[in-house]
Amino acid sequence: MNTTYLMNSIWVICASVFVFMMQMGFACCESGFARSKNACNIWLKNLLDFMIGAIVYYFIGFGLMYGDDWHGLIGINGFFTPFSQNLQIWQTYDGSLSPQAFLLFQTMFCATTATIISGSVAERFKLGTYIGVSAFMTGIVYPVIGHWIWGGGWLSQLGFTDFAGSGAVHLCGATAACVCAVSVGPRIGKYLNGKSVAIPGHNIPMAMLGGFILWVGWYGFNPGSELAFDETTIYTTLTTTLAASAGGLAALAYTWIRYGKPDPTLSMNGALAGLVAICTGVAEVSYVGSIIEGLIAGLVLPISVSFVDNKLHIDDPAGAISLHGASGFLGVLMPGFLSTENGLFYGGGLARLGSQLLGDVCIVGFTALCVFILMTILKKTVGIRVSREIEMKGLDITEHGMEAYPSATTM
Repeated sequence: MNTTYLMNSIWVICASVFVFMMQMGFACCESGFARSKNACNIWLKNLLDFMIGAIVYYFIGFGLMYGDDWHGLIGINGFFTPFSQNLQIWQTYDGSLSPQAFLLFQTMFCATTATIISGSVAERFKLGTYIGVSAFMTGIVYPVIGHWIWGGGWLSQLGFTDFAGSGAVHLCGATAACVCAVSVGPRIGKYLNGKSVAIPGHNIPMAMLGGFILWVGWYGFNPGSELAFDETTIYTTLTTTLAASAGGLAALAYTWIRYGKPDPTLSMNGALAGLVAICTGVAEVSYVGSIIEGLIAGLVLPISVSFVDNKLHIDDPAGAISLHGASGFLGVLMPGFLSTENGLFYGGGLARLGSQLLGDVCIVGFTALCVFILMTILKKTVGIRVSREIEMKGLDITEHGMEAYPSATTM
C-alpha cells in the first residue's frame, strides 16, 4: 500500500462510521418527536433501513449506480459481485482508494436516503410494507438518481453537480417521504374541522440529542464525500460548520420574532437545514457563501414546516419533508448563484444555475413517480396502514409486544 492509498482509505472508513452514526441521530429525532407508544417501532425501522440497504445496495443498487453507463440512464453491470468485475469506477480509484472503503461509504449514503421516510410516516405505517419501501428506495430509486449525478449519467454530463447529496440523498428521500405520507394519510386526530391539532412528541431532549448526533455525522457526510484526505476535505469541515450555525441562528430568530418565544426544536432543525443545504456546494462556495446558504435554509425551514402542516395538511411528525425537501431543493440550487467557480454572482452566467434547477426538477419528478406507483400497488395489495385499533394502542405493543417505557403511561 502506498501512503496516499492508505491515508485515503483510512479516512473514508472513518467518514463512513460518522455517517453510520446518523442512523442513530435520525432514530433519536424521529422517536423523540413521536409518542412513546411508537418509539420502539421507529427505532426498528431505522435499523432496518440500514440492514436492508446494505444488502440490497451490494447486490443491485451499486451496479445501477456505478456500473458502466448505458445512455446516461443506469449502470448495466456490477450486480451481485461488484468487485469481480472490471468496472470503470475501480479504474478511476485504482491505487488511490480501497474499493471496499468506497463501497462502504456509498452504502451509508444509500441507507440515509431511505431513513428520511420513516419519520414522515411514523405511528401509522405497517412494518412489513415499510420493509418493501426501504428495499425499493435503496435498490432502485436512489441508485438510478445516483448514477445520473455521480455515476457518469446524463445530469452530470450537462454540468450538474451535487458534491455531498443535497439532491441525490436529501431531496430524493424527502420527495419519497412526502408521497408516502400523503398516501398513508394523517394520524388519527391530527386534523379536526380543517385545522391542525398539535400532537406533542414524548421526548424533546432525545430529539435534540438526535440533532447533535446528526451534526457530528455530517463531518463524515460532507468531508468524506471528497473520497480522499486533502485540502478540500479540510475546507469542507468549516463550510459545513458555518452553514449549520447560521441555519440554527436564523430559525431561532424567526421563531423568537414570529411566536414570541425561541423554539428549541425548530432551532435545531434550522441547524440541520443548513447542513442539508450546504451539501451540494460545500466544496465550492466561500465561507461567507456557506453562511448565506445556512441563513436562507434556516429561515425557510420553519415557514415550510408550518405550510406543510397547516396549509397542505400533510402529517409529518418529524418535519422531514421540510428539513430534507425544502433545504435539499435550495441546497442544489444555491451554488448556481454562489459557486466561486461558475456561479451567477461570480460571473458564471446562467448555465450552471439552469443545470442545477433541472436537476432539482428531475430528482423530484422521478422519485415522486416511482414511489407513487409503488404506493398505489401496495395499497391495492398488502396495504400500507395499520388498523385504527393498532394505531390507537400503539405500534410498539401491537407489532412488537413491548413498550419503550413499561413503567410509564403511554401518551
